[in-house]
Amino acid sequence: MPFAELGEVRLFYTDDGPPDADGAPLLLVHGLGADSHDWVPHLPRLAAGHRVIAPDLRGHGYSSAPDSGYRPRELAADLVRLLDRLDVPRVTAFGHSLGALVVSALAVEHPGRVRALVCVDPGYGQPPDVAAAFPAMIEGLRADPYGTALANDAWCYTAASPPWLREWHRRKILGTAPQALAEGFAGMYSGDDQFGVRPAADAYLARRACPVLSCWSHAQAGSADWERGLFKHPASRALVWPGGGHRLHAERPAEFLHVATDWLTELDRLDTLDKEMPA
Repeated sequence: MPFAELGEVRLFYTDDGPPDADGAPLLLVHGLGADSHDWVPHLPRLAAGHRVIAPDLRGHGYSSAPDSGYRPRELAADLVRLLDRLDVPRVTAFGHSLGALVVSALAVEHPGRVRALVCVDPGYGQPPDVAAAFPAMIEGLRADPYGTALANDAWCYTAASPPWLREWHRRKILGTAPQALAEGFAGMYSGDDQFGVRPAADAYLARRACPVLSCWSHAQAGSADWERGLFKHPASRALVWPGGGHRLHAERPAEFLHVATDWLTELDRLDTLDKEMPA
């Protein structure tokens, strides 16, 4: 059944791969103004050896669009309810942009549910000089959600970004509920519980105890050094992708899969060594 009725929200999701595969299932979480189709280039390879769950967040894609509930912790709570419905106790969670905040909230608020995180050009960790533009952006998204979101989308690409990717995401933005665009962005960067902007991001993200692999775009390259200072697990890595756009996993899917799966294989090796160590 590709839809889960979770109280006030109805989430669309796909559940692929062998249900009895070894290791934690993978949970793939898209960004703001996108949907789970973002992971289509990655699903065949990932589902060959893992159970893979790819939902549309509330207000996005085929999921329902309540008037509220778009802050990262609230979106993470939706995913906990989905995992409970699917009887999945623990996942390795991938998150892009807003999705990186959502899976980080999952790891902080529900640490037993997360084995590891793969964060793709995260929306968190914005420095104050960048965040200074966010109040006007929030106002613009509430007044003209589609026009503002489409204008903002221009920064996501480099000269190497393929035209099909720009058009694909233009259509996804137009298919997103307006309240999801406006309140999703506001939830990332405003309010007492925001952790998208430093220094609030430092305090919150330092609570992630699990291994984290983050892949940062060229535009946000400076954030990699910042995030390395927050990691708690020794296997965590923050990488910069020279020339990569905000949607680097879609621009360079084969390379992204190589990096992510190699890192997950290394985690498996470390877990095996830990189990073999004498007590």
